[in-house]
Amino acid sequence: MDEPISLKKPPSILLVDDTPANLQLLSEMLKGRGYRARAAVSGRLALQAIRSDPPDLILLDISMPGMDGYEVCAELKADEKLKDIPVIFLSAHIETMDKIKAFSAGGVDYITKPFQFKEVEARVATHLELRRQKAQLQENYDKLRGLEKLRDGLVHMIIHDLRSPLAGIYGFLELIREKARNTLSPDLLRFISDALGSAKQMARIIGDVLDTSKLEEGKLKLELTDCDLGGIMKEAISGLTPLLAGRELLFTPPEALLKVPADRELISRVIQNLVANAIKFTPKDGGVIRLDIAASGGLVRVSVQDNGPGIAAEYRQKIFEKFAQVELPAGRQQNSTGLGLTFCKLAVEAHGGHIGVDGEEGKGSTFWFELPANAPVSQPPAPPGTAHGR
Repeated sequence: MDEPISLKKPPSILLVDDTPANLQLLSEMLKGRGYRARAAVSGRLALQAIRSDPPDLILLDISMPGMDGYEVCAELKADEKLKDIPVIFLSAHIETMDKIKAFSAGGVDYITKPFQFKEVEARVATHLELRRQKAQLQENYDKLRGLEKLRDGLVHMIIHDLRSPLAGIYGFLELIREKARNTLSPDLLRFISDALGSAKQMARIIGDVLDTSKLEEGKLKLELTDCDLGGIMKEAISGLTPLLAGRELLFTPPEALLKVPADRELISRVIQNLVANAIKFTPKDGGVIRLDIAASGGLVRVSVQDNGPGIAAEYRQKIFEKFAQVELPAGRQQNSTGLGLTFCKLAVEAHGGHIGVDGEEGKGSTFWFELPANAPVSQPPAPPGTAHGR
């Protein structure tokens, strides 16, 4: 701390005190350390100086006529453009309540008079460095957000362009299976069915990617109807039967119809994603997946329980984030959850519902979501100038 600072643009410090002698002493000391120091002899003059040329830091006295330091700091923190400027109170008040009031007004530090300049210098340097680091973090965050937006745009463009060739592949496979059903061997027909299942899964992934982006931006309009969740569950799992490969899937439909106001296609895809996820992480030998639908307290809960490896508690929120990865206990293998669970979370929340996962690591998982049984669903707000629709 003994060498003067050397910066291309020395930090600017505003000194606010109604005692000229204090201002002169501090100003000379700070300038001697390489800082740019300005002075104001009242709260009103200080606010004018701050608004005309915002400093990097403010040293502020409390007891001043007309407008005290607490009021100056509070008004400064109420201004969106100036609120991040650090304020260090420099005052003869030594009572604890004075310090508490200063911090409550928005101050970052408090130095009592008579002061030691080494202490002032050290605290000034510390808070200027903290502000520099905060600004650097914000800049890095903005850059990352820009890169994420660029990545999402690129992924969206590629995925959108994959739709047409995938539809062609699926269509031609269907034609081959229908026209050659009586001439192909059972093995070849099975291979074609497996290829169709894979193509259907790819189509679902593409839909998840595109609709995740729309849900995030509030551009996806929900087509609400009175939906029977039991019927949706039956239809959703019927298309996943070829993927079971020895796993047992148990579902007993509820005795009474459990209806919710929902977008049938979206909720069907949510169920498909959760069941497909359970199939993926459930062992073929002895794997059991249990599906359940129940109503309670004005909500209808859909749950998908498996006896797979389970999910550690620290990952249970992360798995619903975009491109999240979790570590499985067996083999410490990293597995990407992609966008399937992110889509599920956004789709359920767009209906005013909630989604989550329970269970213990090594003892399986239970993914669930709840939807309001009767409450009207409000559309997520769309940004100005955007069109709705799939």
